[in-house]
Amino acid sequence: MATAKLAPEQIHEKAAAGSQTESSNQPLIFECSVRGKMGVDLEPAHEREPRGAEILGPDLCRDDLPGFPELSEPEVMRHFLRLSQLNFSPALQFYPLGSCTMKYNPVVNDELAGLAGFAALHPLVPAAMAQGALELMARLEAALAAVTGMDAVSLHPAAGAQGELTGLLIARAHFRKRGEHRGKVLVPDTAHGTNPASCRLAGFEVVVAPSNRHGFLEAAEIRSLLDPTVAALMVTNPNTLGVFEPEILEIAEELHRNGSLLYMDGANMNALFGVAQPGQMGADILQLNLHKSFSTPHGGGGPGAGPVAVKRELEPFLPVPRVKRETDGWVLDYDRPDSVGRLRAFHGNFAMLVRAYAYVLALGANGLAQASQLAILAANYVRARLRAVFPPATEAPALHECVLTHDLEQRTGVTTLDIAKRLLDFNIHPPTIYFPLVVPGALMIEPTETESRATLDEFVAAMKRIYAEAEKEPETVKQAPHSLRLRRIDEAQAARHPILRWTSRGSG
Repeated sequence: MATAKLAPEQIHEKAAAGSQTESSNQPLIFECSVRGKMGVDLEPAHEREPRGAEILGPDLCRDDLPGFPELSEPEVMRHFLRLSQLNFSPALQFYPLGSCTMKYNPVVNDELAGLAGFAALHPLVPAAMAQGALELMARLEAALAAVTGMDAVSLHPAAGAQGELTGLLIARAHFRKRGEHRGKVLVPDTAHGTNPASCRLAGFEVVVAPSNRHGFLEAAEIRSLLDPTVAALMVTNPNTLGVFEPEILEIAEELHRNGSLLYMDGANMNALFGVAQPGQMGADILQLNLHKSFSTPHGGGGPGAGPVAVKRELEPFLPVPRVKRETDGWVLDYDRPDSVGRLRAFHGNFAMLVRAYAYVLALGANGLAQASQLAILAANYVRARLRAVFPPATEAPALHECVLTHDLEQRTGVTTLDIAKRLLDFNIHPPTIYFPLVVPGALMIEPTETESRATLDEFVAAMKRIYAEAEKEPETVKQAPHSLRLRRIDEAQAARHPILRWTSRGSG
């Protein structure tokens, strides 16, 4: 039977009453254990696959795991299903996590990645027996090059941050090949935190490039920072304020005149499909986040993928191996003397590449363009609807995400963190908060193209309700969440001193 969709006011009533709806005393699986309980193995011993001891020998296998919980099969199923229902996910809730592009991942992509010819392919199989996989990779590289306006793509890096590191190592190798020592990289004050970290890992000194009061870089400011030691500017476009860099062409000209490179962080590529190409903006190096723009899973549902795209002059420095077409088929080419080498085992997180290629094929050029246009429309809709209570951090036109601010902390003591926690009571994952750092109390909201207007209206109504609560009953917001199994935790303490194993109560 279909479940009726709640109106925003009904969601608010449910959220307000949420503190009575969820028990915080759900026992751990260890506490449910009863000695002797077990699931049922209906497979006859002579028909089953060899078990661990039969394969490895008894010396390498345990007969028993002390303290391992003993439960029936239904209890185990209910436990893990219950845990899964405690999670927030783009498949279950609105997830406007700014800069992360948490869009819905089409299930058909998972089905295609699970095809036996892909999922069962051993990473050490000879190239002659992996022709379909290699051709898929070559086609995805070509598609990404076309979308970005770049000349060559490597699918090798395992994640966006590793893609950043790869791009910077390519820049370093490029200058070493030319006999130039350039040890600085310019990084905007609005940059993702991984940008300066990647620069340091690649051996560069970071020089901060300030943005203006409108939230973007000025060519004159970049010109003042350039000298023969500057290797590159590392910029996200659109930047982390959700603003397009209007002087990007002039900035690229200044960099190239100085012999420097323009590195573009492609984390926000979801705003550019079919609208603009980084290659046409003067970018020399670009990394993409397939788990963002190309709708492959994030984090624990991943792993990710961070392809690197470059202009033709930098192609020799891409990581090995490279997918190459020869007369007798596709091969992996390791004979590349100028390459930065291998950054990880094997070549790409292949299941993510299958998903991304399926996504590109499903949407096509027109569909990708429409996705970006809808993402931009959604962000501007939210910004316009919330302007009266949460004004935008900048008046520059927003693209795929908007950064909002507020004055509630000064007037009522309600912080941005409190607002984020209260949103959980409305079954909405909070947006990114306190980032970018240049915006006090920032709320960074990215709706993506996969959400309906009705969902955006529910989010707007929840935010307005929280704003009103902050003014009239601030403790309701400060004590949130009220409806979840766990209430407030000391997040700093949890990060510094995580509890990684269960111990029985009273045993320390």
